Amino acid sequence: MNTRTRVLTGTALAVALGAGTFGAVSASAAQAGTAPAAASAKKDGGANEKNFTTTTHLTVDAATRAAQAALDAAQKENQKVTVAVVDRSGNTIVTLRGDGAGPQSYESAQRKAYTAVSWNAPTSVLAGRLAQTPNLKDIPGTLFLGGGTPVQAKGAPVAGIGVAGAPSGDLDEKYAKAGADSLEK
Repeated sequence: MNTRTRVLTGTALAVALGAGTFGAVSASAAQAGTAPAAASAKKDGGANEKNFTTTTHLTVDAATRAAQAALDAAQKENQKVTVAVVDRSGNTIVTLRGDGAGPQSYESAQRKAYTAVSWNAPTSVLAGRLAQTPNLKDIPGTLFLGGGTPVQAKGAPVAGIGVAGAPSGDLDEKYAKAGADSLEK
């Protein structure tokens, strides 16, 4: 190896070791620095409490009951559907694919649920808004077809239920609403 190659190799090695040490020290300091503040906010409700919010979430058990109620409502009318329940952030909590439901129904149900919770409105209502704002349909992960309904707690959206696979969005939405209504019992 010539001198220039050894100097460049040594410099690169020193930079790599320095970056690794700096990253480890930074991570350690970040952990140490945040723990007392979090404990303080929880323990005494001090000044930091204004920096936190409390949210309501649908439990897995409640989401499963709602999805099953929607699926049961569809099965009573001999409809083969998929039901998805998502949380406030659009993350899937549970999906039930009914016997014989089409392959497209899985993703459609999730997207309808996400759309309903995102706008806190039934997707049939939102589909009507496309005439005034056609670009809404370009938002990733959304589907502006009837079949999604929000689940609310104190007027705020906490989840969405989407149903797909019936011959019309009106039927899909009827079943999604049956799922949401089951949570009020």
